[in-house]
Amino acid sequence: MMKQQLQSLFSLPLLFILLSHCTGISAQGPAASPMAGPIADAPAPPGPTNVTKILEKSGGFDLFIRLLKTTQVDGQLYSQLNNSDSKLTILAPTDSAFSKLKSGSLNSLSDSQKDQLLQFHLIPDFLTMSNFQTLSNPVRTQAGDQFEFPLNMTTSGNSVNITTGLVNTSISGTVYTDNQLAIYQVDSVLQPYGIFAPKPLPPSPAPAPEKAKPKKKASSPVAAVKSAAGSVVCDLSRNGLVSIGVAVVFAAVMFL
Repeated sequence: MMKQQLQSLFSLPLLFILLSHCTGISAQGPAASPMAGPIADAPAPPGPTNVTKILEKSGGFDLFIRLLKTTQVDGQLYSQLNNSDSKLTILAPTDSAFSKLKSGSLNSLSDSQKDQLLQFHLIPDFLTMSNFQTLSNPVRTQAGDQFEFPLNMTTSGNSVNITTGLVNTSISGTVYTDNQLAIYQVDSVLQPYGIFAPKPLPPSPAPAPEKAKPKKKASSPVAAVKSAAGSVVCDLSRNGLVSIGVAVVFAAVMFL
């Protein structure tokens, strides 16, 4: 009997503790499911195209970005892509591409040469990978002169090979593409002749020789004699006519 009473005394506090614990859980609400993933970020609102931000997001283009900013070509690209209908393809060298340059070669360039070097990596047209198959060489870049800045591109299957005459490389990946801008990764800095190995300009064409004037043919001795004889005959004829005329006038006067 005593044992049953003790069991009852111990059971009541346990029951009370259990009810209190359940009430606390109910007040807190249901726990989140451990399988639920993090809430996805909302897509960023559309904004102006910014080349440096695209490259920063991709990663691995710190030196190219720095060069774009120090030469202020980044501002040129921003204006070109957002204030006009211009289309553009950028061949972006990676940081490892710049490490292949000879030590100090980039720092030895003038500001103008650095600008030209960047313009050489810009093609003023939007090119998809399939468009490279139909390009005509040399490819026109924003560097201008194709004698000092020749760029040739060929395709082999899905590969796009690039040569400047000093550097051979290929496109190793697509960084960004839309209907206006395409950015492709290249693993070597495209070095043009005009900056790294200037070529002598071709000589100007020589002026055309003047046409020789035709020489007058010298008259032959026979022709000269004939001409002189004809002059004498003419003179005699004129003198004879004058003489006859004088005689006729004289005779008429005599008869008067």
